Parts: sequence; structure tokens; C-alpha cells
Amino acid sequence: MVKEKEKTIPDSESTTKLPKSLILINDDVNTFDHVIETLIEICNHNEEQAEQCALITHLKGKCPIRKGERNELLHIKQQLSDRMLSTVISE
Repeated sequence: MVKEKEKTIPDSESTTKLPKSLILINDDVNTFDHVIETLIEICNHNEEQAEQCALITHLKGKCPIRKGERNELLHIKQQLSDRMLSTVISE
């Protein structure tokens, strides 16, 4: 029987290089228009994509809106927070 070598990722790479997801969380404060406009401006969504994300968030309570490296997502998360949108980064 042949054993396969396990791939190991150094800790520094595992926390910053692997893609993460930025998740938009539903709230009862922001309007659909505000959420859509913000997703277009901050996340570079097109209008249809922003509308779909806003609707999914409203119906399911959350929606992934962006994938990328943690540092990039932290910057976007801060911009969305400045516009009163709640987000989390999934690990």
C-alpha cells in the first residue's frame, strides 16, 4: 500500500492566502436601494448582481458578496461598515 504525501501549508499562508468569503448580513434598517447602491459602488457589482444579493440577504438572512484574500476583504468590510452594512468574513 502506498501512502500519499500530505500537503502542508505554513500557518502564515493558511490565514492570508486561501480565499475567504465576505458575507452580507440582513438587517431591518437599510433599504434595498441603499444596499444595492453600496454593493455597486464598493464591491463593483453590476445592478443585477447587487439586486440579487440584496434579495438573497433579505430572504435567507445572509449572502456571500465577495471572495478573496483576508486583507482585501477586511478593507471592503470596513467600507461597508462605514455605510452601515453588516458583514462577516468566513474562515
